[in-house]
Amino acid sequence: MLKVEPIPAFQDNYIWAIHDGHSVAIVDPGEAAPVERFLADRGLALGAIVITHHHGDHQGGVADLLAAHPNDPAGAPMPVVGPGGERIGGRTQAVREGDTVALRHPALALRVLDVPGHTAGHVAYIGDVDGPALFCGDTMFASGCGRLFEGTPAQMLDSLDKFAALHGDTRVYCAHEYTTSNVKFARAVEPGNAALAAWSARVDALREAGQPTVPTTVAHERAVNPFLRSREPSVRQAVQAQGGKAGQIGAGEADDAAAFGALRAWKDNFR
Repeated sequence: MLKVEPIPAFQDNYIWAIHDGHSVAIVDPGEAAPVERFLADRGLALGAIVITHHHGDHQGGVADLLAAHPNDPAGAPMPVVGPGGERIGGRTQAVREGDTVALRHPALALRVLDVPGHTAGHVAYIGDVDGPALFCGDTMFASGCGRLFEGTPAQMLDSLDKFAALHGDTRVYCAHEYTTSNVKFARAVEPGNAALAAWSARVDALREAGQPTVPTTVAHERAVNPFLRSREPSVRQAVQAQGGKAGQIGAGEADDAAAFGALRAWKDNFR
C-alpha cells in the first residue's frame, strides 16, 4: 500500500513523498536537504522525482538530489518527470495532458492534466494512492488558488474546473500551507457559508497544534474554496460589491472569466 507524507520545506512549502515503505517518489523538491533527512529517517530509497512547474521552490533541489542519487533502486538513471512546456533541470520525461507516467519505484501510474494559470506550462498529476489523489502544485491551495504569474483568469478558471470535475473523494495535495490566510479571504467573500465557518475553526485548531491543514478533498474545496465557487451567486455578488468593472459582470464564459479575474485581483490586494 502506498502512503503520502509531507516534507516541510522553506517557510511554508510542502514537498510530497509517495512511498511504499521501500522507495519514494518525491513531488516538487524545492530543496534537497529536507528530502535527504526524510530518506535517512525512514530508511527509504529515492525512486523518482516529479515536478509540477518551473518555479525554484518546486525544482530547486533536483540537481543536488541527482548528484547524490543518480540512479533509481534498480540501477537505471533516476527518472525526473516534469511539464513539457517548461524548463525543468534534469528532466528525463516531458509530459502534457493525456500522458500517463508509469513510475516503477514505487509502482504508481500518474495521469497528467495541463493546468495553466499560475505558470504557462503547469501540470498536475492524478494517481491512486490508497484512493484518488491529486498533486496540484500551486494551481490550487486549500481554500485558495495560485497567483496568475503567467496565465490568464480564463486559463486558471478552466484549470480549476478540471479539478472540480474530479471525484469528490479525491485528496488534494497542494504545495503550500496558505490555508489560514486563504480562509480569512474566503470568509470575507462568503460570510454566510456555514461549511466555511466550520472549516475556519478546524484550521485554527490544526495550526495551533502544529499540524498541516492539507490534504483536503475535492468535495471539501467545492464547498469552501471561493475560486471553485466563482460562479455561485453569493460569490458573484461579493465580487460585484467590490465595484469598478466587476460591478458590470454579467453571464457567459467571458463574464465568468472576468468575475474570476476580479476575485483573484481582490485576493491579491487583500490583507
